[in-house]
Amino acid sequence: LFLLLHGEMVAGLYRAAEQGEGENGRCTTKLESMGFRVGQGLIERFTKDTARFKDELDIMKFICKDFWTTVFKKQIDNLRTNHQGIYVLQDNKFRLLTQMSAGKQYLEHAPKYLAFTCGLIRGGLSNLGIKSIVTAEVSSMPACK
Repeated sequence: LFLLLHGEMVAGLYRAAEQGEGENGRCTTKLESMGFRVGQGLIERFTKDTARFKDELDIMKFICKDFWTTVFKKQIDNLRTNHQGIYVLQDNKFRLLTQMSAGKQYLEHAPKYLAFTCGLIRGGLSNLGIKSIVTAEVSSMPACK
């Protein structure tokens, strides 16, 4: 159900932009801000009975295991850090990209399907006290970092 809702949300925003009701660049911002608010609410709900986290790494492990599993029904495949505040989360079979991953022709459309998820992570981290910048990168479908 979430996959269908997300697909329609992205398509609806971009359809409205094509009909002159908004700019294409603003669609990504709008999706990201919607994800931010949802991420804040989800983290609030998921952590209400959880003990405080010791550090950023514990928070990122929570995001990769519990948060990601609840939202996307699987854990993050890989978490890397440079121990200086940069974290790279890798999902080798990202659910929001699997339906359109048939060929390379859709690679250019992948960023608009990742904007909501970037906001989701940023909102969750924000509610846990971490100010962050979240970006997404897709080099081969359906994997993303």
